[in-house]
Amino acid sequence: METAAKVDALMDGLRADLERLAAIPSVAFPGFPAEPVQEAHDLLVRLLREAGVERIDRIDLPDTAPVIFAEIPPPSPDAPTVLLYSHYDVQPPGDEKLWLSPPFEPTPVEGGLRARGIADDKSNVIAHLGMLRAYEGRPPVGVKIVFEGQEEYGSPFDDYPPSDPERFACDAMVIADLGNLRPGTPTLTTGLRGASEVIVEVRTLEEPRHSGEFGGAAPDALLVLLKALSTLHDVHGDVAVAGLRREEWTGTTYREDEFRSLAGVREGLPLIGSGSLGERLWSGPAITVIGLDAPGVEHAASAVVPYARAKLNLRFHPKQDAKEARARLVEHLRSLRPFGIPLTVTPGDTGPGYEASTGGPAYRAALTALREAWGEDASYVATGGSIPLVNGLARAAPNAEVLLFGAQDSMCNLHAPNERVLFSELRNTVVAMCAFVREYAAGFRGEGASAEGTS
Repeated sequence: METAAKVDALMDGLRADLERLAAIPSVAFPGFPAEPVQEAHDLLVRLLREAGVERIDRIDLPDTAPVIFAEIPPPSPDAPTVLLYSHYDVQPPGDEKLWLSPPFEPTPVEGGLRARGIADDKSNVIAHLGMLRAYEGRPPVGVKIVFEGQEEYGSPFDDYPPSDPERFACDAMVIADLGNLRPGTPTLTTGLRGASEVIVEVRTLEEPRHSGEFGGAAPDALLVLLKALSTLHDVHGDVAVAGLRREEWTGTTYREDEFRSLAGVREGLPLIGSGSLGERLWSGPAITVIGLDAPGVEHAASAVVPYARAKLNLRFHPKQDAKEARARLVEHLRSLRPFGIPLTVTPGDTGPGYEASTGGPAYRAALTALREAWGEDASYVATGGSIPLVNGLARAAPNAEVLLFGAQDSMCNLHAPNERVLFSELRNTVVAMCAFVREYAAGFRGEGASAEGTS
C-alpha cells in the first residue's frame, strides 16, 4: 500500500487519539494542577507502546514535568537515526469567555477541531505517532522520541541535552513545534529569532508632587521614560539601536493582507517599519514595550510622576549572538540622558536564535517528502518566536541536520482563543513524516530514492 493510502486508513484513529489528548488540560504553568500533565504523559506512553515502541524511558529533572524519551534501534548498521521532538503541555486557555466552545472540549470546526493546545503542539505529537503506526513500529531509520511536558512555561530541559550528548546523538532531528505559513503551503522553517528582555526605570522625586505647583520644573519620571523609549525606533518605525543585525529576507513571506488579518490590524492603519515583511519579522530586530509601570488613567492624580518603569522585549537576527544583541540595547539606553536624567537599565533573560544549515541529505529528503504530501514545493520561512530547546539539541548533536516543520499553520490561533487544527494539515504532515524517513534512509545509504513506501 502506498504511503498516502496507508495514512488515510489511519486517520480515524489518529483523530480519535488527538481528541483524547486535547481533552486533557495539561497546562504546566505554576498554579495549575500537575495531575493532568501526568495524565497526558501516561496516555502518550500507552500510545507509543501500542505503536510498537518498546524502549520507553522518562527524564526527570528538578522543577519540570517528565520528559518522555523513547527509542527504536536502527534496522541496519548503515541506517541513520532521526530524533523526533514535540511537547504535550499547552498554554493556559486565557479568558474562557472569548472561546466559542470550552477550551478542553475538542469541538468540530470546518475541516478540523478546536481546543486549547490541539495545534500547539498535540497535533504534532499525533503526527509522530502516525508515522510510527504507518510503519507498524519498524521505520527504515532509527528513531529517538522526545516528548516534553513543560515547553510552554520553560524548563531546565532546554539546557539539559548538551549534558547528555550520547542520549541525543542522531543524524537528523525533526522539531515539530510549528508548521506552515498558511494552510496547504508546505513550509520549512530555517531560522528562529533570538529573544532578550531588558527593564528600564526612572526615579526622579521622593514622592508625587502637585502638577500645578511643581509641573514644568520638577522632573516627571514618566516623561523621561517616554522620551527614552521614543529613541528606540526611527520615523518609519524601524529599530534605531546601533549594532542590531538586519538583512534582506529572501525566502517566502506573508502577503500584507494576510498579515493584517492575522495581526488584527485595524482598518486604515499602516504597518510600522520599512522593507519586506520577512525582513521586519524574521531577519531584522524588533523591540516591543511589553509592560509599563505608571499611574493608571482611571485613578490618576494631578501630580508629577516620581517613578516609572518599562519592560522591553527584543527579538534579533537568528545568527546574532544573544548577549551581544542584548548588550547593544542596554548600551543604547544607558547612553541616554533624557532631560539630563540617567536611566537605570537592568538586563534580563536572553535566548539565542537559530539558523539551520540547508542542503544536506536530510533537507533534500524533506523537500521531496513535503512535495509528495502537499503536491507542491516547500516554502522557506523563519519565525519571530524562539524555541530554546532547538539550541540545546543542536549543541548535543552538533553534526545533525535540524528540520522544523509540522501540522500547525499560521492561522491556527496558537496561544489565542479558539485554537484549531485542520485535518488536512495533520494528514499531510503524517504523509510527509513517512516519506521523509523513507527518502532519508535511502539517500543516507546512497541508494537514491526508494519507491517501496510503507508497505
